[in-house]
Amino acid sequence: MKKLAVSLATALSTALLATAAFAQAALPSVEGEVRKVDTDAKKITLKHGDIPNLDMSGMTMVFRVKDPAFLARVKPGDKVQFTADKVDGALTVISIAPAN
Repeated sequence: MKKLAVSLATALSTALLATAAFAQAALPSVEGEVRKVDTDAKKITLKHGDIPNLDMSGMTMVFRVKDPAFLARVKPGDKVQFTADKVDGALTVISIAPAN
């Protein structure tokens, strides 16, 4: 019985991780330009194009970041590709990379 419970828990956790990975992969990549990096507040200001999953047109705005390490990889003026979503009610950059 204990082995069955462990197997079920493992299967459930694998399914949840796969679902989370799929949800992140489904987010559209958006072009942007870094305007400001605020490491203390863990926020980034981006001038960006349309963000379809948020029903947002292009503008300049402040986002939280999912991972504060993102902020060490960018500086104002950098062109980037990023994904964003609403996390706990706040607009959040989920991934960010230099634009090609």
